Amino acid sequence: MFGGVGTTFHLDVSPDVQTGTPLLRGYGDDYLEIAQTRYKQGLSLHQGSILSPWGPNEVQQLEVIHLQHILEKPPEVLIIGTGRRTIFPNGEVLEQLTDTQVGFECMDSRAAARTYNILIGEGRKTSAVFFSPNVRR
Repeated sequence: MFGGVGTTFHLDVSPDVQTGTPLLRGYGDDYLEIAQTRYKQGLSLHQGSILSPWGPNEVQQLEVIHLQHILEKPPEVLIIGTGRRTIFPNGEVLEQLTDTQVGFECMDSRAAARTYNILIGEGRKTSAVFFSPNVRR
């Protein structure tokens, strides 16, 4: 079964971007990979910078303060990779993103990795935060 437990997948769904923006190159059950470095904790990609560890361990614990570094210089789109399955953050976080006019998408971390690369490849001003791919809540 594709995408099952123990599956490792390397992706290159977008052309190399000459912007200095890091692209996700792979993921497994417990990591996201950027430039041959595996990140096993929460991860934030914003304006070419990688911040890890980042954020809380669970999506329900996400608060506006965890996104403050992004909201200070907001992107056009924020991708929120919520772990193993799609989970929406609390209403306060979503309301703050809406109030600051940041477009956002919540999706499982694997889909978020692919979407982030595609948007960066299109030249969109995109940031992303990821919970570990194995987070289930």
